[in-house]
Amino acid sequence: MEINNISFSYDQKVDQLKSVQGEIPHGKITTIIGPNGCGKSTLLGVMSQNFAPRAGQIILDGKAIPAYKPKELAKKLAVVHQHNDAPSDLTVEKLTAFGRLPHKSLFSPNQEEDEQAVEWALTCTNLLDKRKLTIDQLSGGERQRVWIAMALAQKTSLLFLDEPTTYLDIFYQIELLELIRNLNERYGLTIVMVLHDINQAIRYSDNIMVMKNGELLMQGAAQEIITVELIKRIYGVDVLIKEDERTGLYIVPVGI
Repeated sequence: MEINNISFSYDQKVDQLKSVQGEIPHGKITTIIGPNGCGKSTLLGVMSQNFAPRAGQIILDGKAIPAYKPKELAKKLAVVHQHNDAPSDLTVEKLTAFGRLPHKSLFSPNQEEDEQAVEWALTCTNLLDKRKLTIDQLSGGERQRVWIAMALAQKTSLLFLDEPTTYLDIFYQIELLELIRNLNERYGLTIVMVLHDINQAIRYSDNIMVMKNGELLMQGAAQEIITVELIKRIYGVDVLIKEDERTGLYIVPVGI
């Protein structure tokens, strides 16, 4: 996926995205980081065609995304939003099955393929034993995994996650990030996510996009771009940068 000179405004007056230029590497995990209000989720929304840019184009597999029909795009790209709602009495299995809607047709139903896709999605997210439970019977971490299962059932090669660890305690955050890494390593999914935690972004990403004030300032591997100077510039925080064999690179805030 190519991000070509994207500008976007909610009110046609002030740009929330300003000539953003970048690339999403195939088969890798890319994480977008930056301070609150810098345009992370907005960029993800433009990349998934939830928002139409004022200028520029998003190119997916050599084709501008507005040229895709909705079902065609939904077979290539799945999105898990930050806020998700569903009837509380809906079962895990039925919610996951909604991910098959882009593949359904009145003239060519393929129930076996749909069932296999749902089974695979529930297996990937470790939810097989909870398939008959309703949404209101699940923990916060389990609910988030159901939304990911629904996205996986779409059988796309590209998965977007907007702040997937929000509202989760540290156990479920790590559980979810390990799941994301496994989906990438085992199935080759290209994954783009928005995270607030810099250390989590460093640990679970191949590629990091750093944003501030609607601009993409830098992109690359954490070891190449994460510096004391960059963190100070982006967040206004003084940090130490450490590295060890078990955790790899990480930052320690020391003041402002």
